Amino acid sequence: MTSPWWRNAVVYEVYVRSFTDADGDGDGDLRGIRSRLGHLRELGVDALWLTPFYRSPLADGGYDVADYRDVDPRFGTLDDLDALIADAHAHGLRIIVDIVPNHTSDRHAWFQEALAAPPGSPARDRYIFRPGRPGSDEPPNDWPSAFGGPAWARLPDGEWYLHLYAPEQPDLNWRNPEVRREFEDILRFWLDRGVDGFRIDVAAGLFKDASFSDLGDRGRHVVDGPIYSRPEVHEVYRDWRRILDSYDGDRMAIGEVWTDAPEDLALYLRPDELHQVFQFDLQLAPWSAEAFRDVVTAALKAVASTEAAPTWVLSSHDSVRHVTRYEQQGGVPGIGLARARAALLFLLALPGSAYLYQGEELGLHEVTDLPEEALRDPIWKRSNGTQRGRDGCRVPIPWSGTKEPYGFGPDGTRPWLPMPDAWRSLSVEAQQADPMSTLTFYRQALRERRALLPSLPDSLEWLEATPTLLVFRRGPLVCALNFGENPARLPAGEVVLTSGPLYGELLPGNSAAWLTST
Repeated sequence: MTSPWWRNAVVYEVYVRSFTDADGDGDGDLRGIRSRLGHLRELGVDALWLTPFYRSPLADGGYDVADYRDVDPRFGTLDDLDALIADAHAHGLRIIVDIVPNHTSDRHAWFQEALAAPPGSPARDRYIFRPGRPGSDEPPNDWPSAFGGPAWARLPDGEWYLHLYAPEQPDLNWRNPEVRREFEDILRFWLDRGVDGFRIDVAAGLFKDASFSDLGDRGRHVVDGPIYSRPEVHEVYRDWRRILDSYDGDRMAIGEVWTDAPEDLALYLRPDELHQVFQFDLQLAPWSAEAFRDVVTAALKAVASTEAAPTWVLSSHDSVRHVTRYEQQGGVPGIGLARARAALLFLLALPGSAYLYQGEELGLHEVTDLPEEALRDPIWKRSNGTQRGRDGCRVPIPWSGTKEPYGFGPDGTRPWLPMPDAWRSLSVEAQQADPMSTLTFYRQALRERRALLPSLPDSLEWLEATPTLLVFRRGPLVCALNFGENPARLPAGEVVLTSGPLYGELLPGNSAAWLTST
C-alpha cells in the first residue's frame, strides 16, 4: 500500500510576511510566494506550510485572526491564494495552512459583539468571561500569559476575559457548540479551495479546566492540567479527522502540541485523530550524542503504537534559529553553521517527516541586534522590554543583490524588519552556483533523501559508537554524526554525502555523513 504523501514529506515553513514582497509595501505576500515556487521546487521540498495570511491587525504576527475566511489586503486576495494553490500543485507541491482555533483577534466580529453585550449573554459565551476574585480587583485566577503578565484583561463593566497570549487574542470557549460548528465550517471553506492540510496552532489548548483553579507553584511552565491537554480536546480532533477524511487527496492535520513527555503526544496520533504532531524535543536538545539519541529513542517509542510517524523540526518562526543556538552552545565562531549542516543530515535520515524553516537552507542566523524601535513581537512589550521576542528569526530572507532589500522586494523597498549587511553573502543569488554553499548542500541532501526513501524502513538500528559519535542504520542508509571536537573513524560503507570535508577516512568534529552499506 502506498504511504500518504505527508508521512515522509519534507515541509518548508513560509513565514508569509518575510518571504517575498511582490508589491513593494515592505510586507511579504502571496504573489511573492508564487513567484518563488521555482526555488522551492529546485530545493526539493514536498509541501509548503503558510503562516496566517488572514485578515488581522497583526498584533501577534497574524495569529490574531479577525476573519478566518479572507486574506488580509497586506498579503493579497482570495484570488491570489487560489492562484498560489494552483501553481503549487502544478509544481508538485502541497499547501498546508495555519488554523488558529484557540483564540481570535479582539477585532473579530464575535468579540466586538461580546464587548457590546452584557455579562451572561450568548455573545460572551463564545469566549471565556469571568468575574474577578470575590471582594477584590484581582483577576479570576493566577494563570499567566505566555507573553508575560496575567492571562486576564478587565472590561469597564468589571468582567475579565481570558487571553493565554496577548490581550488582543481573547480565548474562545470550546464548550460552546457554536464555536465547534464555526471551525468545522472554516475547515471546509479552505479544503474546498484546495488546501492539502492544516497546521493547528496551540492544538492542546482549546479546553480549559471548568473550575479555573489556580496553578500555584506550577506557574507558567505547565503544559497540561488546567490549561493544556484537557481530554475534551480529542473529541474535536476526531470530528476534524472525519471532515478531512471526507475529502480526496490525503488531506491532513498537524498539531502544535507541547507536552511533558513524548508518550503524551501519542494520544493525539490515534488513528481517528491528528495525522502528525511536532516533535519539539530535538529542537530543544543540547548538542550531544546522548541527548539526540535519547530524544529519537523516546519519540520512536511514543509513536510505535500509532499509525503515525514522527515529525522533526530544528527551527521555526517561534524559536531562535538553530545556527545561532548551536553557535552559542559551542562558543566558537562558525561552529553553529557546521553543526546545523550536520544536524540536517541527522534529521533527514530519521523515519518520518521533516519541517524546515525558511532561510535555513541559506544558513541564516538569528538577527540579535535589531534596533528596539523595530521590534514588533508582543513579547517585547509584555515583558517591559526584558525579552526581545521572536523578531530575530522573522527577518525577511535575502534573494539577490548586495544591499537591503536583497531582492525581498523591489529596489527601494523598506522591509518590515531591517535586514543585516552580513546577508549579502548569504543570498540565494550569492550561493546559487557555489558547490560548497549551504544552499547547494540542502539541495543535495534533499535529492539524495528522495532517491533513498523507497528503500528505507520506518525503523532504525543504533550502531556501536563512541560517547561523542552517534551512528544508526536505516535499511541501506547509515548516518554518522560526530558531536565531538576530534575526528572519528567513519563506519563501513560508501560515502553518499557529508556536511563538510572529510579527513581521509575520518569524520571531523561537528560534522555528519551518510553512507550506504549492504
